[in-house]
Amino acid sequence: MTKKRSKPKPDAEVGPAHRVRLPGFLVEEEVGLGDLIKRVTYVMGIKPCSGCEKRAAALNRWMTFSR
Repeated sequence: MTKKRSKPKPDAEVGPAHRVRLPGFLVEEEVGLGDLIKRVTYVMGIKPCSGCEKRAAALNRWMTFSR
C-alpha cells in the first residue's frame, strides 16, 4: 500500500518558523537556517547555484536561530 503525498502549502499558508534558542552562540540578530548554510558553504569554497537563494529563503522561513 502506498501513501498519497500531500501537496506543499503555498507560502501564505505556511505556519510560523521554528525558533531555536542558542544563548551565548549568536550576537543580537536572528539567523535563518538558509543563511547559516549559505555562510558555511561559502567558507568551504562551494560556489552558489541558481537555486541557492530560493532554497535559503525557504529554509529561513522554516527555522531561525535566536539568542
